[in-house]
Amino acid sequence: MSNSAKAEAVLALHRFGMGPRPGSIAAVGTDPRGALIAELNRPLALSAAASLPSSAKAFRTVADANARRTARAKQAQQQAKKQQVASAPAAAEDQTQAQTQSQTQGQAQSASEEKDAAEMAAKKAAEAIPDPGRPIYLQEAKVRTEAALAADIGFAERLVWFWSNHFCVSANKIQSMSGAYEREAIRAHALGRFVDLLLAVESHPAMLFYLDNTDSMGANSTAGINRSRGLNENFAREIMELHTLGVRTGYTQDDVISFANVLTGWTLLPPGADPQHGGEFTFNPRLHEPGGQTVLGKRYEQEDAEQGRAVLRDLAAHPSTAAHLATKLARHFVADEPPPALVEQMTKTFRDTEGDLKQVAIAMVSSNEAWRGPPSKLKRPGEWVVGMVRATGITQVDPVRYTGGQELLGEALWRPSAPKGYPDDEASWIDGVGRRLDVANFFAERVTGITDPQAIIDNVFASEISPEVTQAVGRAESRQQALALLFMSADFQRR
Repeated sequence: MSNSAKAEAVLALHRFGMGPRPGSIAAVGTDPRGALIAELNRPLALSAAASLPSSAKAFRTVADANARRTARAKQAQQQAKKQQVASAPAAAEDQTQAQTQSQTQGQAQSASEEKDAAEMAAKKAAEAIPDPGRPIYLQEAKVRTEAALAADIGFAERLVWFWSNHFCVSANKIQSMSGAYEREAIRAHALGRFVDLLLAVESHPAMLFYLDNTDSMGANSTAGINRSRGLNENFAREIMELHTLGVRTGYTQDDVISFANVLTGWTLLPPGADPQHGGEFTFNPRLHEPGGQTVLGKRYEQEDAEQGRAVLRDLAAHPSTAAHLATKLARHFVADEPPPALVEQMTKTFRDTEGDLKQVAIAMVSSNEAWRGPPSKLKRPGEWVVGMVRATGITQVDPVRYTGGQELLGEALWRPSAPKGYPDDEASWIDGVGRRLDVANFFAERVTGITDPQAIIDNVFASEISPEVTQAVGRAESRQQALALLFMSADFQRR
């Protein structure tokens, strides 16, 4: 393998994959583009996913635990009050009317203490039932991260990560479903047609809950009239602005309102009312605004969930959607300011193939424009951490430590601060590079006994590391320092 072929293999692993790992350059071979495309033809299923609950099951599990916690707390509080009544001194009945002010104050203080004691008993009783949401989240994080560590290249995993961030939900709001949502809606469709991905995402209970559509009802719907509640525009607005068309693409506030009316009734079954299917998607006609709606100049007369699906199909096929998604993909993988010719080719492929996402990805890696620029794009924290761990050959992680590190670096797993997801430009992450040094030092300390920095340079990177970094590693005062210098180098942080 020539030096230029090795360099292109390393670039392929950084720019489009999860970073070099032992044996990955050999897996890429002399045809990096062909290797990337070949990976897209392999199944995207997670071998360890069988042990994970579905999103609805996870939602029910947490809801059931919360219900038991509330019941235990009430029981404990009632029991504490009964004990307080039973232990009240009988002398209280013989108190005379000549009570002093201090006695009255003492009784008030005693009542306050009794209330505090009852509340403390209730809290302890509730805490005795553990929250299952956190363990579910951590197991999902472990399976997801180890899939990225084990991948030969990681191009397909990167695409899953991209679409998961594009269609983000937040574990801060719905922790139990965050990992299962990615598996069920994103991973299952990341290499299929965009319209199928869009329909799966927007009908997933995690998204409906995250963007408040479970609280939305038509003003003229049965529920809207009876409850004097109305429309929530969040879901419709984010679909148009973030998920499909992009900002300033011609839709109006009237379009948002009409689309929000179309989506009324898209909700999930409450777990308390349906212990077998709670947490699953359902269309509730009692919440749905009756009548047709006009969105982007087209009239939709359907009266059920098909009305929303029809609008989503048209949004998926809209020219603005193709341009918006092609630009985001190119920005994520190639450069903050992606080559216009690359974006144009990817947009054309999206439109010509009716949104075949695998073909759009193939068009990207097949274009010379995607390979010409130097590896200057700053990796997001999650990509950098996985790349660092991959280089050592480690394939298993402690999810508590891993998710804690991600939070420290500002990219907490499945916890973006807004529906637009985490940003993909250098300006948003450059100020946090200092915190990466802390993580690099900590990780280097953990692996210094089993990881040789020179072996990473020679074998994992096939010596495709800048001379300056090679020299710095060789002059380091300790193996830990050498590893930290290597992990913090542009060769690890840029793609």
